[in-house]
Amino acid sequence: MALLAARHGHTAELFERDSRAPGTALDRDFFGWRRPTVPQAVQPHALLGAARSVLRDELPDVYAEMLGLGARERHELDWFEERPPARPGDEDLVMLQARRILLESALTTALRAEAGVVVRYGEPVAGLTTVPGPAGNPGIQVTGVTTEAGNYEGDLVVDAGGRRGGVERRLAEAGCRPPVVERHRTGLAYFCRWYRLPEGMDEGPRRPWAVTGGAFAGCAVFPADNRVFAVTLFVHTSDTTRSALRDPAVFERAARAFPPGAAWLALGAEPLSDVRATASLDNRWSALVDEHGPVVTGLVPVGDSITHTNPTLGQGTSLALWAARRVARTAHRDPGSARFAVDHHDWAVRTLKPWFDFQVVADAAIGERFATRAGRTGTAREAAALFDCALEDPEVMRARARVRHLAEPPERAYADPEVKARVARWLAERPDYAPHDAGPDRTEWEELTAGAGRAAQPPEPAVPWVSEEPAVPVVPVVPVVPAAGPSTSARS
Repeated sequence: MALLAARHGHTAELFERDSRAPGTALDRDFFGWRRPTVPQAVQPHALLGAARSVLRDELPDVYAEMLGLGARERHELDWFEERPPARPGDEDLVMLQARRILLESALTTALRAEAGVVVRYGEPVAGLTTVPGPAGNPGIQVTGVTTEAGNYEGDLVVDAGGRRGGVERRLAEAGCRPPVVERHRTGLAYFCRWYRLPEGMDEGPRRPWAVTGGAFAGCAVFPADNRVFAVTLFVHTSDTTRSALRDPAVFERAARAFPPGAAWLALGAEPLSDVRATASLDNRWSALVDEHGPVVTGLVPVGDSITHTNPTLGQGTSLALWAARRVARTAHRDPGSARFAVDHHDWAVRTLKPWFDFQVVADAAIGERFATRAGRTGTAREAAALFDCALEDPEVMRARARVRHLAEPPERAYADPEVKARVARWLAERPDYAPHDAGPDRTEWEELTAGAGRAAQPPEPAVPWVSEEPAVPVVPVVPVVPAAGPSTSARS
């Protein structure tokens, strides 16, 4: 957020909870830097085409730095041995494969060289400074932030602190009405382990690597940078086998029972970590505008502070960058006014909320299937067929990729007559098709996860996932973004 603001002619002061920035020793920072407030930092990430486009267009130096650090581009249509003829928009169906630490390192490099940004490491925000709203703008206006070191004033405060940043409590202390919060539990738990491909093997198999799963568990492989990749298993939080998956031997046995895990673990990769678990996943939407108008003015949320999404679809960084770019482009428009707050809210509802709702629906379907170990008939069968058909049909894959990379909403992409006809034809040719049948059946799963490994593990802690992607892809912060030109200081 701060970097985008500076690139659009503002000055910004960024307050960082961590006492230091990531460096270029990627493995050391990724595996050895303890960051309890950012549990998602060591989980798999993938930057979708929407995020890649913002970085490439708005922060090209950051994008180039990531590639220089080892990030890799992968076009969705490269799934096929021969890519189909190109169509307009295909250039945006590219995923950037990298660990989160590469994005953080590249952003840090750019911030150090940016004259319009001051970064205060180890100085988290402790409170907000407020005044009564001006005439015609009733309520409370935020005018700055406080830290243990003092007060800092600005024309606009951007909340990039995420769902646990404390802004709701601080607004209540200032006398504001509570934000409007919508929350949906997912009931999913994730387990991942990191590996490195053997020396000289720069890439793993073209396929299979995507998410696969049965009625009660799933597996995915996340290729990253510098021959590093992650294998992830996910189950329902009520699954009695869950704690066994923290045992590396049990984890690998279970992962090898799915096509992606089997293909990648057969390459002789070196394990780089233990099994890392995360649960308490939810989807959360928070708005600072209710039926009476703005809850507060002079403060706008971005990233997880607006929408915190479970990482199943990998939307977080894209939605965060969209919001940050929007604020950077509009921060000169009377940022302390009610009109600015309402416009930002309306934009978020139009642009971000549909993808939040899509995530909620997708997670509900997975959670119900995993909880009931069902979902093999009816609508679920037709929906699953679209995804399985895409693995064989380039035109259906293109539609799937446009949704995945946030280029087109599912209700439009999947309603295309050609796509619907291709999926229907694919299903008609497979009358015995049963969805969600990849991997072991329940009896096999119980055998794979049984034994001393389960008994030896302590009770699994509830490690919450803050989000796949932070509001500013460093650590949760609350930067002050003044709306004046680059010569204006963020301080009072």
